Amino acid sequence: MILKTLGTAMLAAGLLTSAALAQAETVRWSRSADVTTLDPHVFNTGTNFVLMHQMYETLLNRTKDGKLQPLLATEWKMLANDPTVWEFKIRPNVKFHDGKPLTAKDVVFSLNRAKGPNAQVKSLLASVDSITAVDNLTVHVKTKGPNLIFPNNLTNIFIMNEEWAKANGALETQDATSKTENGATRAVNGTGAFVLTTREVDSRTVMKQNPNYWGKGQFPLQVTELVYLPIKSPATRVAALLSGEVDFAQDIPAQDVARLKQDAKLRINEGPENRSIFLGLNVGSPELKSSNVKGKNPLADPKVREAMELAIDRDAIKRSVMRGLSNPSGVMAPPFVNGYDKAMAAYPKADVNKAKALLKEAGYPDGFTITLHTPNDRYVNDEAISTAIAGFLGRVGIKTEVSSRPIAQHSVSIVNADSDFYLYGWGVPTYDSAYIFDFLVATRGKEGRGAQNATHYSNPDLDAKIISLSSESDVAKRNATIKDIWKVVQKERFYIPLHDQVIHFASVKSIDVPVHPDNVLHFKDVKINKNAK
Repeated sequence: MILKTLGTAMLAAGLLTSAALAQAETVRWSRSADVTTLDPHVFNTGTNFVLMHQMYETLLNRTKDGKLQPLLATEWKMLANDPTVWEFKIRPNVKFHDGKPLTAKDVVFSLNRAKGPNAQVKSLLASVDSITAVDNLTVHVKTKGPNLIFPNNLTNIFIMNEEWAKANGALETQDATSKTENGATRAVNGTGAFVLTTREVDSRTVMKQNPNYWGKGQFPLQVTELVYLPIKSPATRVAALLSGEVDFAQDIPAQDVARLKQDAKLRINEGPENRSIFLGLNVGSPELKSSNVKGKNPLADPKVREAMELAIDRDAIKRSVMRGLSNPSGVMAPPFVNGYDKAMAAYPKADVNKAKALLKEAGYPDGFTITLHTPNDRYVNDEAISTAIAGFLGRVGIKTEVSSRPIAQHSVSIVNADSDFYLYGWGVPTYDSAYIFDFLVATRGKEGRGAQNATHYSNPDLDAKIISLSSESDVAKRNATIKDIWKVVQKERFYIPLHDQVIHFASVKSIDVPVHPDNVLHFKDVKINKNAK
């Protein structure tokens, strides 16, 4: 309970509770992994975004029903006399945590920083040609063509203070591929509702309510202290919730949901997530690092990729691994996304005999060996899903070793494109297929795109179509191009979609945190009802 005195017991995860009283305004929030960095423009991962949204802010936000709403930008429009320019009016009288005022120059700096070579969010801004501060509270973003959905790309691009970044050695985004840090790696100076007070990596991050927050009177702001507690072990995280050491928990294991729903002291909120879970295949390298096949790449053969998909039983994963809490799919775009097609989401039933026949036709009658890399603290039952995949592939002769690791390491591996075969998940905050194509399908490095394409797949014709989406002003023509791109992606099978996730939030009764399809939450919106039973 929020009002109880914290115990002194040590959680198995190594968490020591405080001896102080946790007032009604304090919320102890836990999930499976810590953020990889506090630099807001490095990783394009949901875990990072959710914590950043408490301290930093974006120009626009998205409501639960998917609509864009003003945040640091109060108005935005495509200029009538030049459809390649989007104009943003910046909210006046906003201050950063250090007291400096937000200006258009800070927005220009932040967007340019997020376009930098080390920024893994840069694909969101790949269509940008230039960014200009017209006056103190007006920004013009010129794109390479009329980009109809550009504002959709800004809901996870956080705004920093240029002067602070310069003074703290954080003008450029931290390099995710190395262990180097900058001034923004462990410190925050945002405009958000919470101010960073303590940062202990992999242990706890404490935030206090911002006394000078511009949103006072517009948001409930009932949480005055927020304590973020990463607890990797699902059992320990659930035990912390049940014992009252934690008030709110994410990443609830599917196998625990039914039991937690029966606990009268808890509230369980659930809903479909705008996120697909899938397998990535290295189809472009001449030879795989982890396979016993030398001199060629078995994943480069379409028959092998089809055999792998046919070996996998998505329904069994839903039934046995996810306990019914997933939505199997044959496309890595959830129904929320523009371009989703129910027909594309149809998936083949597992067919071991046909899979074996295809492997034999491809020249691998006895199969081959391969390593499947998987995160073990990011997606619901991620490691268990990968273990099940290895079992399915083993039935057709593909001997698969599962190598699990924290998402912090897994994300770097995806950035470096050094895995032959991997489990990954992708949310779509823009609600448009172009976001999937820009990051996961486009040739890596093509006009700033392909940042998370670790498959080594490259198709110049497809690249041209993907690039055209950011400058096509005819909606019908644009949607037709999206459909054409999906046809190629589905046919090529360099990704094997598995399912769309279902989100579960668990909390004490007094806290009601609604489920957002993007798995995003803003604690400034959370209300606390002390009388809830």
